Amino acid sequence: MAIFTGAGIALITPMLADGTVDFDKLKELAEWHVQQGADAIIACGTTGEASTLDDQEHIAVIEAVVKQVNGRIPVIGGTGSNNTQHGIELSQAAQRVGADALLVVTPYYNKATKKSIIKHYQAICASVDLPVILYSVASRTGMNLTPAIVKELKEIPNVVGIKEASGDISQIVEIARLVDEDFALYSGNDDQVLPLLSVGGSGVISTIGNIAPKQTSQMVHDYLEGQTKAALAVQLAQKPLIDAIFSEVNPVPIKKAVGMLKGYDTYYRLPLDQPEEKTVELLAKEMKNYGLL
Repeated sequence: MAIFTGAGIALITPMLADGTVDFDKLKELAEWHVQQGADAIIACGTTGEASTLDDQEHIAVIEAVVKQVNGRIPVIGGTGSNNTQHGIELSQAAQRVGADALLVVTPYYNKATKKSIIKHYQAICASVDLPVILYSVASRTGMNLTPAIVKELKEIPNVVGIKEASGDISQIVEIARLVDEDFALYSGNDDQVLPLLSVGGSGVISTIGNIAPKQTSQMVHDYLEGQTKAALAVQLAQKPLIDAIFSEVNPVPIKKAVGMLKGYDTYYRLPLDQPEEKTVELLAKEMKNYGLL
C-alpha cells in the first residue's frame, strides 16, 4: 500500500555558518511544503545530507519535521546504512520520534550479495513496526536492486514500495511486472516521473520539489486523474531546471537553489561545499525561466 500518492519532497537540511543544523529554517521549510501541497516529506535522505549528520542530529532532524508537520502529511525518515546494526538503530529511533515510514537505501560501498542484501533488509524491517520503502540508487551506492531482488524483498511484510533511481526504464518496467498493485513504485529521478507513472507508479520522491513542490505534486495528480497533456507539459517544462539541479553532485545545486528562492545563505559540510559560479548562474537562469525567480 502506498504511503503517499503524488510528490514526496526529499528535504534539504539547512545549516548555519558553523555547520550545525538550522532547525528554525528546517521547520520553516517543512511548514512551507505542507502549505504548498506536498504529499509527503522525506527527512534525512541523500538530499538531506544524512551521510554527514551524526546519529543525534539525524534523529533530531526527523523529529523536528515530524513535530512541525503534526500528522498533516506523512513524514518518512531516511535510515539506511552500510552497517545493518546501525540501520536497525536508526530505524528504531526514527520510529520512536514518530516517523510514519522509513526509506532504506541499499548498503553503500559494501556491495552485498543477493543473499546478504535480503538478510540486511529482513533484519531492519523486523526491528520496526513501520512500513519500509526500499531505495535503489546504484550510481551512488554501487548496489543495484535488480527486479529479481525486489521480487523477493517485496515478500517482507512491511516492505511497501521502492524509490527507483536506476534511470533504467527497462528495469522499472520489469519491476512493475513482478510486483502487485499494492506495491508502490516511486520515481527517484525527477526527469522520469511520467514514464514510471505510466507503468503503474504512485509518484516521485523529488529533489526539484524542494523549490517546486506545488507544481510537482500537481503534475503527478494530473497524470493519475487522466490530465496527461497537462502533466506532460510540466514534466517537459521542468527538464532544463532538473538538468541545472543535477549539474553538480546532489544536493549541492538544489540546496543553493532553495537559498536563492528563500533569500538566505546556504552552507554545507565537507566533503560537500559551495557550487561553482557557473552552476549558480545556470540555476538563476533556469529558475527564472521556470518562473521561480
